[in-house]
Amino acid sequence: MLKRIILLSLLFTIGVQVHAWAQKDPKAKAILDQMSERYQSLNGLEASFEYYYYNDLDGASQTSNGEVAVKGNRYKLVLDDQEVYNDGQTVWTLIKSGNYQEVTINTVNTSEDELTPSSIYNLYRKGYDYSLNGETSKNGKAVQEILLVAENKKAQFQKIKLFVEKNKKDLVAWEVADSDGGTFKYEFKDVKTDIALDNAYFVFDPKKHPGIEVIDLR
Repeated sequence: MLKRIILLSLLFTIGVQVHAWAQKDPKAKAILDQMSERYQSLNGLEASFEYYYYNDLDGASQTSNGEVAVKGNRYKLVLDDQEVYNDGQTVWTLIKSGNYQEVTINTVNTSEDELTPSSIYNLYRKGYDYSLNGETSKNGKAVQEILLVAENKKAQFQKIKLFVEKNKKDLVAWEVADSDGGTFKYEFKDVKTDIALDNAYFVFDPKKHPGIEVIDLR
């Protein structure tokens, strides 16, 4: 479960070879720019999502669901037994196990190659080549598939697929491969883009969790 959170807060290592033919495709860039501008224009985004993992080497698979809210560089992630709050400066990871709860506090990692539910919209701007792989369909909607490939072979994320709705330019799903033969897929469901989220929504409030153990690692 910890690996799942690292993946979804999206801090994980990819071990895929960089293709020599990767380039900065102007058609892909136009779509990515529109997606990023669309996201930046929102006062907030809320969505439920489906998470899917499978491993070609051992046949392991896992499916689960969650909820995410995003605004600018802030996000809140809710899973069955964990919640992550990030206000752009501080990140709180709440672990729920039966009647026991603890929250770990860290300073936000500002490294350029960090992948989070908020940075994914601008990840392509530095350190990645990109190409348009064509169109597919998700939930009856036309979706454009874009492949990001890291320019640096030692970069934390080597290959990422983004799926952008053709008409609205909303990001509807993304896919990442890991060095263990596994593939992680995330697909948004029930997306709400007509909401306004207050900045306080992304701050963990310990008063709402009396008796919680607090581990401050800042």
